[in-house]
Amino acid sequence: MRDEVLEGLREGSIAAPHHRDRQPGVVLVGGGPGDPELMSVAGRKALMEADVVVADRLAPRELLGELPADVELVDVAKLPRGRSAQQEEINRLIVERAVAGKRVVRFKGGDSFVFGRGYEEVIACREAGVPVTVVPGLTSPVAVPAIAGIPVTHRGVTHEFSVVSGHLPPEHPESLVDYDALARMRGTVVLMMAVENAPAIAAALVAGGRAAETPVAVVCDGTMPTERTVLATLGTLAATLREEAVKPPAVIVVGDVVRVAFPDAFPAVLPDRRSADASD
Repeated sequence: MRDEVLEGLREGSIAAPHHRDRQPGVVLVGGGPGDPELMSVAGRKALMEADVVVADRLAPRELLGELPADVELVDVAKLPRGRSAQQEEINRLIVERAVAGKRVVRFKGGDSFVFGRGYEEVIACREAGVPVTVVPGLTSPVAVPAIAGIPVTHRGVTHEFSVVSGHLPPEHPESLVDYDALARMRGTVVLMMAVENAPAIAAALVAGGRAAETPVAVVCDGTMPTERTVLATLGTLAATLREEAVKPPAVIVVGDVVRVAFPDAFPAVLPDRRSADASD
């Protein structure tokens, strides 16, 4: 029993009484890709030492049930096309609670600094004179493919990978992505928040020079019990998403690393021997 208690204190699943007297401020905690087992020890400890937890939809929800009874939980679940707390309101809330003397944990899925608007919250805290620290989380663009058995790099296959937010389609006036440049690169492309715009993005990559036969893997509900991987190519992605009824959240991996992970689904492309045979 002693060993279990000590382990619980170390991992943060048990909060020691003296931790209830702590300095006010804000801690940004990345919860990882979804499975609570993939949450860092530092992140768990920060949760258990909080007075207030401000949580997003993609943060590991199971961990919220372990919070001490006196912790205030604020749900700012950002549901696609649904209930959403505006970022300015979230900034106001975490600053207000910290100024009131509370220890606030801003709890997100993935990593706070990878499409998580975490640095906007850092700026808001600094402008208000509120101490702010960061506990990184496993970032979903790398962790989710890994859990699904897909490397984002592989020796002799790719020397780079790009992580792209697909929440805006190509040609949107507010999009900051140069899809022509992205298409000319030979490495892996990982698309986040891109289920809705994936057909248009695939078309833009093909128009920019990527082969329509380029392998694609769509990892749905990565790390969760409902996880599944849907395979396609850039040319068939739009139809496959419809046929498989793919819904967010999903991580889309584009490139030959998908062929490495699923060689039976994507046989290696052999060189065309016809011209050589004709010259013999």
